[in-house]
Amino acid sequence: MQHFDDRQIHWSQLPGFENFSYSILNIDQANQLVDVIFHFRAHDPIVLHRHCALNHTFVISGEHHLYHANGDLKEIRPTGSYTVSAADSTPHRECGGDGGTVVLFSIRGTSGVMYEILDDQQNLIAALGMAEFAALHEANQRQQAASG
Repeated sequence: MQHFDDRQIHWSQLPGFENFSYSILNIDQANQLVDVIFHFRAHDPIVLHRHCALNHTFVISGEHHLYHANGDLKEIRPTGSYTVSAADSTPHRECGGDGGTVVLFSIRGTSGVMYEILDDQQNLIAALGMAEFAALHEANQRQQAASG
């Protein structure tokens, strides 16, 4: 059996967020779908956030760790786990287990806010919706084309 190899994936990072990378695979505005792969570093939880849309996730490699806002471990999803999660106002953090993780997120069914990014006091600092994902996708495609 061949193991997952992510060397052909064009990873991008958001400035100031070094503990994860992403690659937007597809944006379907007509059907309100965004498919994105995230690579989370090992044991380094990302910024506090909440999912404001339906998310289907598939753990491609590694373990996907989810934490409550207070830092307590909420759940560990092993390689091969497929989860359907409704929008949830409860904030959380996530990261990879040993060796990091790669997770496919299929964000579905909203033309509004998909993710809310929060500070440690749970104040809203940013919101990501279809327009923001589309802009990131376009910028990443331009960057990829320029780098040949």
